Amino acid sequence: MLITPDVVIRFAWIAWFVSWLAAAVWSDRTVARPSIRREILYRLLAIAGVILLFGMYFHPVSAEIVLWEPRPEVAWAMAGLVVMGLAFTWWARISLGRLWSSTVTRKAHHHVVDTGPYAIVRHPIYTGIILASIATAMMRGTVLAFAGAAILTLSWYVKARLEEEFLREKLGKEQYDAYKRRVPMLIPFVRI
Repeated sequence: MLITPDVVIRFAWIAWFVSWLAAAVWSDRTVARPSIRREILYRLLAIAGVILLFGMYFHPVSAEIVLWEPRPEVAWAMAGLVVMGLAFTWWARISLGRLWSSTVTRKAHHHVVDTGPYAIVRHPIYTGIILASIATAMMRGTVLAFAGAAILTLSWYVKARLEEEFLREKLGKEQYDAYKRRVPMLIPFVRI
């Protein structure tokens, strides 16, 4: 099998997804979470984004609007960005340790983590996924892939806002607000 940028990207996403699921058992007990109703929007956006980004829908190939076919050096650069983005999520997950959760929660012994990638952005897992999604869309070069990356970005932004509101309430406004003043939300060096 020939190793191409497309193969690297597919393998990176699949390996990330499988390892992410396998590591889900490595988490402390949840002591509080917002109502599931508050999580529906970001979950639906994430599902729609994934479907569009990865072309997981039934359509005739001719219906796909291709904006460009990346040149080989651009394709390899995008493969590298996907790997870097997904590696960044793992650095963040390891830094969180047992405080990680796939949903917005407060764990036993929860505290603000502000080291490692959490000193760069407040939501490095979302930042890494956004970077990998945009690079994947650039590689695919289709309108629907870009729509998927945009919807996924919106999903992670919505989830980050919910998470910040929840953690600010549960961990203390002063502590979380001090962290928020020091560290940008999703994009290094950019205050939103």
